[in-house]
Amino acid sequence: MKKTSIIIPTYNGKDLLKDCIYSIKRYTEEPYEIIVVDNGSTDGTVDFCRQEGVTFISLASNAGFPAACNKGLKIAAGDTLLLLNNDVIVSQNWLGNMLRCLNSRKDIGIVGPMTNFASGKQQMDMPYTNIEEMAKELNEPDDRKWRQADRIVGLCFLFKRELLEQIGLLDERFSPGHFEDDDYCYRARLSGYTFRIAGDVFVFHHGSASFGKQDTRQIEELIKRNRQQFIDKWGVDPAMYI
Repeated sequence: MKKTSIIIPTYNGKDLLKDCIYSIKRYTEEPYEIIVVDNGSTDGTVDFCRQEGVTFISLASNAGFPAACNKGLKIAAGDTLLLLNNDVIVSQNWLGNMLRCLNSRKDIGIVGPMTNFASGKQQMDMPYTNIEEMAKELNEPDDRKWRQADRIVGLCFLFKRELLEQIGLLDERFSPGHFEDDDYCYRARLSGYTFRIAGDVFVFHHGSASFGKQDTRQIEELIKRNRQQFIDKWGVDPAMYI
């Protein structure tokens, strides 16, 4: 039976991770495995993972988001792969609707949901109330809500194993994070894949949970640096795909 590998990088975010994993266990009917990649947390994350019985990789220090994702991808057994931020809470029908969208066409390589906090077209244009209410209103299966997109944000990033086999892992030059998802989408597009926003999926996103612990100036410098790295690599500004 086909299975989805859900890879969750985390760093000192045990409470967020708890909510994320509990929501997956509550709302996921399809076969899946959870792989937590812990970036050297000191808040009891590893003990929590043991108690929950989820597969986990414990790194000695914070290797950043792309490197942590790659560690998880290397041991993932799923036919489909999902990179998920630890500050996301999923809701009813989330994975089933995204899988239907991903598998609806051979050329679709990556699918993402709608959410309350994201850059670009995945940011919903209606006021947020609460998870249950939003899910009840938005998560009924409806392929008329699927939309083509030029990029998918990495907060909830579902893709086919064949894409991984074709273009490889995330580019770790973008560590600790920012623009690694744009880079992956760019590489996928060069290989002939298209992307979809599953408009019949809402997930809640706290937003910038790990990076929010850093100084604002540091974050701005990181974004500036990684944007320039993208431009140096591809010769285009990633903003043209937002």
